[in-house]
Amino acid sequence: MTRKASILSRLALALAGLLPLAAWPSPVLDTRPVPPTNTRSALPEGWHHGAFMEIFVRGWRDSNGDGIGDLRGLTQSLDHLQELGVRGLWLMPITANADGDHGYATTDFRAIAPEYGTLEDFDELLREAHRRGIGVIMDYVINHSAAQHPMFLQALKGPDNPFRPWFVWSEAMPVGWDIWGKNPWYAAEDQPWLFTGDVKQLPPPSAGAKNFYFGTFGPHMPDFNFRHPPVLQYHEDSLRFWLNRGLDGYRLDAVPHLLEGDAVRWNDQPESRALTKRLQDLIKGYEHRYVVCEATAEPAAYGDPAVCGGAFAFGFVHHYVKAAQGEAESVQKVATHYDVAQGGASPTMATFLSNHDIFAGRRLWDQLGGNERAYRLAAAGYLLQPGTPFIYYGEEIGQAGVPGLPGDLPLRGPYSWTAEPGAAGFTAGTPFRPVASNAATHNLQAQRADPGSLFNFYKTLLALRNTRPSLARGRMEHGFAQGLVAGWQRVHGGERAVVLVNYGTQLAQAQMDKLPPNARLHSALPAGGALATKANAAGQASLYLGPQSVRVLLVNSGAQAVNKAAKPAKKTPAKKGAKAAPKKKAAGKAAPKKAAPKKAPARKPA
Repeated sequence: MTRKASILSRLALALAGLLPLAAWPSPVLDTRPVPPTNTRSALPEGWHHGAFMEIFVRGWRDSNGDGIGDLRGLTQSLDHLQELGVRGLWLMPITANADGDHGYATTDFRAIAPEYGTLEDFDELLREAHRRGIGVIMDYVINHSAAQHPMFLQALKGPDNPFRPWFVWSEAMPVGWDIWGKNPWYAAEDQPWLFTGDVKQLPPPSAGAKNFYFGTFGPHMPDFNFRHPPVLQYHEDSLRFWLNRGLDGYRLDAVPHLLEGDAVRWNDQPESRALTKRLQDLIKGYEHRYVVCEATAEPAAYGDPAVCGGAFAFGFVHHYVKAAQGEAESVQKVATHYDVAQGGASPTMATFLSNHDIFAGRRLWDQLGGNERAYRLAAAGYLLQPGTPFIYYGEEIGQAGVPGLPGDLPLRGPYSWTAEPGAAGFTAGTPFRPVASNAATHNLQAQRADPGSLFNFYKTLLALRNTRPSLARGRMEHGFAQGLVAGWQRVHGGERAVVLVNYGTQLAQAQMDKLPPNARLHSALPAGGALATKANAAGQASLYLGPQSVRVLLVNSGAQAVNKAAKPAKKTPAKKGAKAAPKKKAAGKAAPKKAAPKKAPARKPA
């Protein structure tokens, strides 16, 4: 989770309206032990191989007209998510918090944020999602709390308070520390959580200060001390609290920061990895649960089953966007990164094109300047490769960011349901934040009605993924890049699929090899099951690809089987750019013996 200065400033503004420290309320906190119960799952094994959607509940749908999205609004829109084809929901923090926005400053790990609803609303969401075959995981912000968490308020009372060791303290300000341009030790006497500016501009501590607490992400979010056994016990009980209610798993936030060594060894220590594995084991002690971790520096290590068992593929996923922009180096990366024969990355990785953090990039629409052809190519790249894809809410309709706002605020606007001016169908009241800049054209209502829309393209891809095991969980083999054409095979059991993407702006010919001898390749995208090409006895075949187009071929599968699998997407064909090349170029058929047309030159990096 990014804690950029803009986020810290917003949180500080929220804190600035509080009462003086001595008058801060200390609500009763539930710290009771929680034994495991109800460990069975409402979902089948492997449900998490489907695509997820990351949802900012505050920005999804408002059910009561207060301008803030809530759990009931999400429950009421589950049919839409089922129609799209998502199989899982990642809810950004929904627990009680101090920031009133992103939710990562937690004040109670066992309570729903009041503006989002109640525990009963949460239980209803789980029941209705499970009834539709959709799993729900939630963000768990384990590394730190909000500055006004009741435990931290108690810890501030002095060294003898029983909650003092729950956080990390020093009598003198440690020197030599630098985390993202700031010293992460803060003098409690100065109440730095009230500071409203850029945290890097925080005034030096007062002379004589001797109560310094540690906050990786700033003075507003003090780190827990996981060397104090009751801290881990409390969090394990809190994880079970939600699992016992039927939650399907977690996205664990910022786990490389759980335990620090010193000013040099402050990130991704062996103790943090061991602790993460313990958390994974607890969660997976419940049937069919899924865990994914945020570990920006070493994601592959945390994706290993020996640590978290799943992690977001930071450091790689930007290649999906760069390839869509025609960068040859990224086309090569996309074609080979997950190839098992080329030392590919673990398929336990979670892929995405953007999320709620600005360091991961602006909304996809803004990254690509509204280029819908490139948009489709980026989407096809990660939805048709190994790993668990996470669609950021609004991505599937081409939603842009909110204009005129600083920092990461533009990423978290209200979802565009309709073209209604001012609210975009999000609320009957006034939305908590302005709507997207393109809400008038790129909203769900308009996108659903247009067979060639982005929404229907996503729907088509997810239908393929949901009906073809090779695309959902198959290993990736024989990846290749030829100029701006990338291709790979996905294999699961006896099913083999071939994915071809022409990232260039000109007609191109894909030369395939390592196919089964004399294989017949039928078209699954575009749908229809027509014979696209045949391999020769050496397992070689070729096919022309239209400019900026995507093809999915099923190997040795008859047209009837392909038609049956593609039925959910029958009314949502891909747009013109994804179709085969013109007839005179022999598109969709075996390549002629004539010389292939010239390939598009690689574009210069943007």
